[in-house]
Amino acid sequence: MAIPPSLCIEKLKQALDYAEVGQHPVEVHGALVGIICGGVKQENLAWLKPLVELMNDGQPLEPNLQQLISDLYQDTVARLVDFEFGFTLLLPEEEASLSDRVEALALWTQSFLTGIAIIQPELNKASADVREVIKDLADIAQVEFDVGDDEESEVAYEELQEFVRMSAILCYSEFGLDMPLHDTDEHSTFH
Repeated sequence: MAIPPSLCIEKLKQALDYAEVGQHPVEVHGALVGIICGGVKQENLAWLKPLVELMNDGQPLEPNLQQLISDLYQDTVARLVDFEFGFTLLLPEEEASLSDRVEALALWTQSFLTGIAIIQPELNKASADVREVIKDLADIAQVEFDVGDDEESEVAYEELQEFVRMSAILCYSEFGLDMPLHDTDEHSTFH
């Protein structure tokens, strides 16, 4: 059974706070997914360098934080490679207010776009479908946080979240590599 996103978010937030990294867990996951979906090379923790540059100005991560992110990376890859695992965005659960969830989705999407752009600097040469979803994701990343706590807003949020999820899968299908589930140098420290 999968760990609820709220537990993952809280554990990652504690590690980020302890390491004094000023990123929100949804930003870390969004950037990580963007890097993966952009087709980063998979050997020797190649994904770690661009992620650390984005989230910690290139400075090495505290070992516990790096291990948590490595585990999140492995889980994310497994979920993207095997559709049956059900790739999901690391976002707050329903208990959080709708405005907090919308804000988290916008942060996740902004970070995803940044991550994919680092690995795929020429996104304008991607397929028409990918170019269109990238444009739509840029609009979603700018979504306003003034939302009502009603059924219509909840449904709209769910639709946006599903669109973002499917957009990430589409980008992965275009740029992502067939990835091994175990990195060759998993426990090394990035310097």
